[in-house]
Amino acid sequence: MAFWFIFHIVLVFIFSHTNANLEGDALYALRRAVNDPDNVLQSWDPTLVDPCTWFHVTCDGENRVTRLDLGNAKLSGRLVPELGKLERLHYLELYMNNFEGHIPAELGGLKNLLSLDLFNNNLTGPIPSSLSKLSNIRFMRLNGNRLTGRIPRVLTKLGKLKILDVSNNDLCGTIPTMGSFSKFTEESFMNNTRLEGPELVGFVRYDNVRGCI
Repeated sequence: MAFWFIFHIVLVFIFSHTNANLEGDALYALRRAVNDPDNVLQSWDPTLVDPCTWFHVTCDGENRVTRLDLGNAKLSGRLVPELGKLERLHYLELYMNNFEGHIPAELGGLKNLLSLDLFNNNLTGPIPSSLSKLSNIRFMRLNGNRLTGRIPRVLTKLGKLKILDVSNNDLCGTIPTMGSFSKFTEESFMNNTRLEGPELVGFVRYDNVRGCI
């Protein structure tokens, strides 16, 4: 009996440290991909067992990353798909930096995410449809970027979404009004000059707006 108890403890230890190492690798991939003029990521040492001692990183009791706070940190560069490996992440706060390139589709794998704040960066490309997999998301702020394309209709299935802001981008098509989108005001979508709406179901063909790719 004692043997199996010890064996179980050893397995838990191994798996917890394996997950911590994977998450540390994912965060270090971000560090390698960005420019950090103020050295806010200086404590991100890949030789440590897990990233829970790093500044701007919060973990739970099992040393799994639950929060990443890097808002207004003067970072630039690209977001990395490895961020999608932070399975217990609740808050991804990367606002008011100078991130560019696309929003990684892999962020849709963050099933425990409550808040996605990427506002006031320089992100381009479409809003990934994979974000519709964020079943627990409450706050999604993508405003103040250069995002293009349509608003994915599958996002209307995010039943727990309380705040959405995609204003001040270059989105096109029509504004969905179904599902969770029925409670959002025009302020959530303002200053997208090619965006039409709100959508009148049965009158406007969502997939047939000229000039929207």
